[in-house]
Parts: sequence; structure tokens; C-alpha cells
Amino acid sequence: MQPRPVARVAKKPLRLDDEVQFFRTWFEKPIRTGAVMPSGKALARRMARCVDPNSTGPVIELGPGTGPVTEALVQHGIDPKRLILVEFDPDFCRLLRTRYPEATVVQGDAYRLRRLLGGIVREPAAAVVSGLPLMTKPPRTRLRLISDAMALLKPGAPFVQFTYAMGSPIPKDLGAIKGEPSELIWLNVPPARVWTYRGV
Repeated sequence: MQPRPVARVAKKPLRLDDEVQFFRTWFEKPIRTGAVMPSGKALARRMARCVDPNSTGPVIELGPGTGPVTEALVQHGIDPKRLILVEFDPDFCRLLRTRYPEATVVQGDAYRLRRLLGGIVREPAAAVVSGLPLMTKPPRTRLRLISDAMALLKPGAPFVQFTYAMGSPIPKDLGAIKGEPSELIWLNVPPARVWTYRGV
């Protein structure tokens, strides 16, 4: 009696372990990376909800890393073709181009945003969503970033930033910009808060 043939199951390629890669990058460059782990799903979804999927214009994400917030934006209804992902780390850039081939991935320093995106953003942006470690930067650098971001946004469009700190990562005494904090997101590790800033 002939043995029955065993069906071969094609092995799926292993997805890159985001947490390991993120931790390795943080270990090598802790100040630049800022967080030890990628943003959790609850935090990513909370940030994505700040963006109106029915708006027009590009959605700019700063410091997407391995893409957890990017994924939440797409699940929220943002067309990947609208995404402009600004990432400093070349390994993360390669990963993002693989996962989001329709998005525009720009390798460069997000703290020089206006210069970096001057020839890329051709219409006012619908939102800027930031995962940058702002609290590791001096206030002057943070102010330049928010100024550059506001120059790219359409009037009233949000600049969305998360932080592990209790207070606002952008100085509150800016008369032309108003910030509003979310509830504390306990499901994230560590717990975080989302701030939404708009020009007034």
C-alpha cells in the first residue's frame, strides 16, 4: 500500500519583528528614537481619530518608525496615497516603503520640516501626525517644528502629537496656537496622552 502524499503548505515569510527592531534602534540611538517600543494600538487609534478621513490634502506623519500609527490612519480611512511619511532612520524607511508602497516616504530630519517638504507638499495638508520625541528637544526646536508644521497645514487642520509627559510638549504660551489634551491612554506602555494643536 502506497503512503498517501503529504500536502505541502507554502511557508509564509516571517514578518519583521517590529518590537525587536525598534528596541535595537532605540538602544543604538536613544535620544533620536525616543521610545523603547512602537506605539501601542490604543494610542495609534486615538491619534488616527484626530484626522478627518473626509478631508482633502496630504496627511503628513512625522517619525512613523515601523508604522503602527500609519496602519491606524489607513484603517481609519486615510487613503495611503495621501500619506507623506517623514522618517530619519533608513531601515525604517525601507520597511515603510515595503508596507505602504503607495505612500510617499521621505528620509530626512523632521525638525527641518519646511525645508524638507517644501518641494513635495503641493497643497495645504489635512493633518500633521507626530510620533517624534519632542520632550527630548529644547523648546526652541519644538517651536520651530510647530511653526513649520502650521505653515504646511490648511487653516484649522490639526497637528497631533503624543507624549508620555504630564504637560504639553509644545509651550502653552503661544497665542496663535491652541492645544487640547486627550484622556490618559492607560493601555499604552507606558501610558500616554495625545495633544491636538490648531491655529487660532
